[in-house]
Amino acid sequence: MAAWYVLYTKPRNEKKIALLLQQKNINTYCPVQEVVKQWSDRKKKISEPVFKSYVFVELNDYTKDSIEVLNTRGSVRFLWWLGKPAIVRDEEIETIKNFLNKYRCVEVNNNINTGQEVYITEGVFKDKKGTVVQLRGKTAILHIDSLGWNISAHVDLQSLMPAK
Repeated sequence: MAAWYVLYTKPRNEKKIALLLQQKNINTYCPVQEVVKQWSDRKKKISEPVFKSYVFVELNDYTKDSIEVLNTRGSVRFLWWLGKPAIVRDEEIETIKNFLNKYRCVEVNNNINTGQEVYITEGVFKDKKGTVVQLRGKTAILHIDSLGWNISAHVDLQSLMPAK
């Protein structure tokens, strides 16, 4: 049975990867919206991905089909949740499509804030808990004291999950 997975891409490669995967007969969904960009000499309407660095990919068998996806230029990795590839339900994909048909100028927020306790979901500090000290773009500086020390680590925001 086919399921939707979340592919993390290199920056500004979302639409290109979606097209390359579709050429390989892999079903993708890269939600986009029209935005007006201002340059010093002109304004231009462009199509911009709603979820920066993410593309939804529908696969029949993750184990076999993910290899072809990850071998596509610009692909980085699949998003994981609780030790397994994160699956997005069909209803959620439809909800995103319906929402984007109704609303313009959509902003996506990861809801990670300074002072918040978070769990790290991947990397050297996987499964450790920390407190967000500072946010810098897509990176958070955390204090992790479960190791017996106070240690600051620069961690990709994609690797954080709010603690309950």
